[in-house]
Amino acid sequence: MADIPAHVPDLEPYRRRVAEIMRSPAQTIAEDALLPAIARRMAEDARGALLVTNRFDQVVGILTERDITRALGKHAAAALGLSAGDIMTREVVAINESAFMFRAIGRMRRMNLRYLPVTDDAGRYTGMVSARALLALRALDGQVIADELDVAQTAEELGHARAALPQLATHLLQDGSGAREVAAVISGIYCDITARASAIVEAQMQAEGQPAPAPWCMLVLGSGGRGESLLKPDQDNAIVHAGSSEDDGWYARAGERVADLLDAAGIPYCKGGVMAKNPGWRGAQGQWRSRVTDWIKRHSPEALLNVDIFYDLKPVYGALRLGEGLRNEALAAARSSPVFLRLLAEQTAQLHPAIGFFGRLRAGEGGRVDLKLGGLLPLVSAARLMALKLGSNATATDERLRAVGRVGLIGPEDLNGLIEAQGLLLRLILEQQIADLAAGREPGSKIDPDALNRRDRDRLKAALKHLDLLPDMIQGVLTSQASLTQPDGPT
Repeated sequence: MADIPAHVPDLEPYRRRVAEIMRSPAQTIAEDALLPAIARRMAEDARGALLVTNRFDQVVGILTERDITRALGKHAAAALGLSAGDIMTREVVAINESAFMFRAIGRMRRMNLRYLPVTDDAGRYTGMVSARALLALRALDGQVIADELDVAQTAEELGHARAALPQLATHLLQDGSGAREVAAVISGIYCDITARASAIVEAQMQAEGQPAPAPWCMLVLGSGGRGESLLKPDQDNAIVHAGSSEDDGWYARAGERVADLLDAAGIPYCKGGVMAKNPGWRGAQGQWRSRVTDWIKRHSPEALLNVDIFYDLKPVYGALRLGEGLRNEALAAARSSPVFLRLLAEQTAQLHPAIGFFGRLRAGEGGRVDLKLGGLLPLVSAARLMALKLGSNATATDERLRAVGRVGLIGPEDLNGLIEAQGLLLRLILEQQIADLAAGREPGSKIDPDALNRRDRDRLKAALKHLDLLPDMIQGVLTSQASLTQPDGPT
């Protein structure tokens, strides 16, 4: 394992997301507004930065106090006749609202920005982060792991962030962070690495005279899309684009290059082939629509496995609106097929918690218990299925469970029990993986129950027993007419 800093000075940037600290909504001003009107607007709204829009209400730049000061210094009184379009900064650097603070800090520090616009997954501007807000949280001065991702150009540079994760996870756990929060940080960095690899490849192909034939979006699937990855990554990714089937050659080459770059950076190829380099995991919007419809109608084990991975998708690079649109269409298609949902339920029912009738843990080879196969997998699958039935677009397992709880199909006690069970399972697997890496072993999900302290062993048995309730919960959700009044979860 690569050398890792022995101390992480400030863990706060790894706990909080940009959405928690941004000022919302994002404020705009027309590009033809003159400097006196701009100054009045900033003073009235107490804003240090405004997004500039054209007559079509499209964002075409950003205007900050620094731009106004620069214009006055250069043009003196004549600056009063300048418009927002004259003095704005045309290149708008932004960050997603679900990103962790450390990504915003790194980007602002590297580019010497005082204000950073924030977008949602569809690319809509939703707020603004200021250096002042970060300073108020004492978060600007700490060492930030992986803030070099924005400028990484090689697999080695991408791999620096990957190599730092075990030590970062250890620090976060020791400092009292829950395993669910640690998994979200790990997943976020995997997604950032995938996004940066996609950007590198697109820039390389552009420089080679091979520009993308149409807008496209890289998706992260599976545990990375749910925000629940741990320390044994692999590549689960896909591409959706706005081109035609004739454009497939470009996206095939891009997918292959991204896969090779990620593998070299320490995120191995997916053994199941779930990568955009393979034809079944890339396509135009219409191709994806047909593919999802086929999965839902075909009812084969392979189709059901594909669905398990696909419905956890997260858009991470490119035209994010394409990924969001694909997810919404796919959710609607699944919800409208009771037969498909019933088959998913039957498949989920075959996943059994690793505990026997008499409350004894079911151990396998070497006396170890596989907490992924016999714990997380049944819970994740059940939560996904119930969320699909209700029309929830949440991807995280705990948010999916809460969606079921909001419509009254899981009682508060059972809901808390399932969420606590997930947290415990994630923590025990994460601790095992940290120990495996420290010993030079490949990180796994099989733990030795005899190595647990009595409290954790008792809690594990109780958690696995709680998972026995899942088949009845699924049945209740499938037969219910309840639905969410509006979509929830990250979009």
